[in-house]
Amino acid sequence: MRSVKYLIAAGAAALLPTAAFAADMPIMPPPPAVYAPPPHDPCCDTGGWYLRGDVGMTNQSLKSLTNTDPNAASFTSTGMGFDSSMLWDVGLGYQFNNWFRADITGQYRGKSNFHGSQYAPAGVFGPTFAENDNYSGSKSETVVMVNGYVDLGTWWCLTPFIGAGVGTSYNHISGFRDDGVIYNAGVLNNSVTFAGDAGKWNFAWALHAGVGYKVTPNVTIELAYSYMNLGDITTGANTSFSGAAVPQNAWTMHDITSQDLKLGVRWNFDSPAPAPYPMPLVRKG
Repeated sequence: MRSVKYLIAAGAAALLPTAAFAADMPIMPPPPAVYAPPPHDPCCDTGGWYLRGDVGMTNQSLKSLTNTDPNAASFTSTGMGFDSSMLWDVGLGYQFNNWFRADITGQYRGKSNFHGSQYAPAGVFGPTFAENDNYSGSKSETVVMVNGYVDLGTWWCLTPFIGAGVGTSYNHISGFRDDGVIYNAGVLNNSVTFAGDAGKWNFAWALHAGVGYKVTPNVTIELAYSYMNLGDITTGANTSFSGAAVPQNAWTMHDITSQDLKLGVRWNFDSPAPAPYPMPLVRKG
């Protein structure tokens, strides 16, 4: 029995230094909790340079068609207008923050056919005189525009916007033709007048509205409407062939406007990268 007591006492003596050493050791804090990074939301990225490209359709009109011939003011216009045409543009822009951006674009507007008529019924130039002129031709434009846009907030990656632009438009007219029919004292006469091709630069301005959908942090698809004022254009030298070549006065198309529908893509090549997250702590042992 005494030997058992000796063994217990010896074991307790051996454990005392170990317990004291353990009591002196500092308590290690638990490792920090590591959470998975939240999913990256592409709708929230803003800022940086971007490239853009658009394709669309035009719906054009003009205020009036005039001629420097003093008698032209007595004619009544009807059916003046243009057929729709395609447009293409490219541009470079900068997104300053999450609500304002600006870009400069170069746009080509394809040939649009022109049609219309002017007439003077009997009594305007005399009781037995009447005239009708049917016009045809085509025009196109090259437009350089500086635009600014205000983004109105983002919901489910959709960002509506409004904007405006100013610039210049080179309006080019070609193939203009006047087919005239004259009734005078019971006699019908036909005349054909051809106008030379011509072009000129005009001040141009535009209003924009649309919505963008951010597909990725760098790519936005845009559906937009634009109202554009492209200025005037005057034909080149005209010659009438009604038995003999006779010089004629030029025609001018005033206040050419267009309502455009466009589908575009913006590529932001300076989109900020998502914030880094700490790597999980790996402990061994």
